[in-house]
Amino acid sequence: MDLAKIERLIEEAIADAEATVSDPRNDGEHLAALVVSPAFEGKTLVQQHQMVYDALSDHMTTDIHALELKTYTPAEYDARQ
Repeated sequence: MDLAKIERLIEEAIADAEATVSDPRNDGEHLAALVVSPAFEGKTLVQQHQMVYDALSDHMTTDIHALELKTYTPAEYDARQ
C-alpha cells in the first residue's frame, strides 16, 4: 500500500493530524507511523492507537501486515525535540 495514501487516510480521519509513515525494513509489510494530533489530548495511548487503527479500517487486515505506532499530542511531540 502506498505510504502517502496511508498518511492521507490518517490525516483525513483524525482532526488536525500530521502523519508520517515509513517502511523501515523496505519490505512493504512492516510499516512505522508517527502521528501528531491535538485530538489525542486526554486520550490514553490505547485510545490514540485505536483512533489510528479506526482511520485505516479494513486496510489493517488486508493491506498492512504490521504497523509500529508512535502517537503524540503537539505538546508531547514538541517536548521531545
